[in-house]
Amino acid sequence: MRIGLFTDTYPPYINGVSTSVMMLKNGLEKLGHTVYVVTVNSESFSYRSEDNVLMIPGVPIGILDYRLTSLYPMKAKKIIKSWNLDVIHSHTEFGVGSFARFFSKQYNIPLVHTYHTMYEEYIYYITKGYFDGPSKKLVEYLTLFLCDKTVEELIVPTKKAYDLFKNKYKVKRNVHIIPTGIDVKRFYKENIDKKEKEALRKDIGLNKNDYVVMFVGRIAKEKNIEFLINAHKKLIKKNKNAKLVIVGDGPDVKDLFELVDKNKLNKNVIFTGKVSWDKVPIYYALCDVFVTSSTSETQGLTVIEAMAASKPVVAIKDESFEIVIENEKNGLFFTNEKEYINLIEKLYNDKEYANKIGRKACDKAKLYSEEAYAKNVLEIYNMVIKRDTNIFNKTFHNIKKIVSKKEVDSNGKDNSM
Repeated sequence: MRIGLFTDTYPPYINGVSTSVMMLKNGLEKLGHTVYVVTVNSESFSYRSEDNVLMIPGVPIGILDYRLTSLYPMKAKKIIKSWNLDVIHSHTEFGVGSFARFFSKQYNIPLVHTYHTMYEEYIYYITKGYFDGPSKKLVEYLTLFLCDKTVEELIVPTKKAYDLFKNKYKVKRNVHIIPTGIDVKRFYKENIDKKEKEALRKDIGLNKNDYVVMFVGRIAKEKNIEFLINAHKKLIKKNKNAKLVIVGDGPDVKDLFELVDKNKLNKNVIFTGKVSWDKVPIYYALCDVFVTSSTSETQGLTVIEAMAASKPVVAIKDESFEIVIENEKNGLFFTNEKEYINLIEKLYNDKEYANKIGRKACDKAKLYSEEAYAKNVLEIYNMVIKRDTNIFNKTFHNIKKIVSKKEVDSNGKDNSM
């Protein structure tokens, strides 16, 4: 099968969507399929034939780090047409996603879409707190149009996103829950170079006896990192060796720096800044516990990554994490600051319990391999291709009947074959 993945973000830019698309590409290729990627380039138009990635120039839109391309770049159209795609899979609603829709309709290629982003959680970046009500209605309208009316099959990574469409937006269409896969083997503790791990520990200022509480992700308002910092102020009163390591970069870094400074936590909170994709597993290897208080995720790939690294995860109770975490079996949920602090303390004081949670976490993460992800998505591709083929055959048969009838009517006898 020849498959086109259309996305506004792709490595080397790292976030949940780019990771998801890359894992899907890798998984599909391992299954023997030819996969092309259409994405945005911050500089110039280019096509890397060695990995089948086409990059279209885009301009910043002022929302996160995303860039917007023209709706129908003609130069890209010529290249994509030569690929003879069997199916198109879009991973964004705008920019490249709009291009995917136009191209799909023009050349009658079935279109599958994955809804990755809970846009209602990101309205703040546009409204800055004003007109949230009308803005959410507009988001709902656009989401329904782009994800319901213009695609043949819709994929979501979690039940949380499924409920958004089925319970809140009341869509009648099929909505398939397919969790994103990751290259879990990258994070296995046995695959981490011990010398690199110790060198990194020294580089970021960790002592041998430090108890490392880690967050990995984009540093932004919707990630609720402020909660982790405020809770850490109370946590170090019980354990002075507790260090909160925040891995990543984003628009809220300056504000969080100021919060740490204000609370005199400079010795106990470490910001690593942006980390390259290949180095991320080493950071997970450094931590004793992985934490997240974000309720804006559709799935939360960093949670699965931490679990693959055999780390106990302490996460805010949210539907996006419930698909992978079984409370007190392979991870731990909290609902408030007191519970969060108590769980960190419990893991610190009971190493055997922490190791047990970590082992169970790794076992669970193995179910989210890129191969399993690709096989599940492939079922949807086969569904739309088979349906489109049946529709074509039926349409062709009906046209043939009409032509045959006209020949009979005009000649007074049946001249059809």
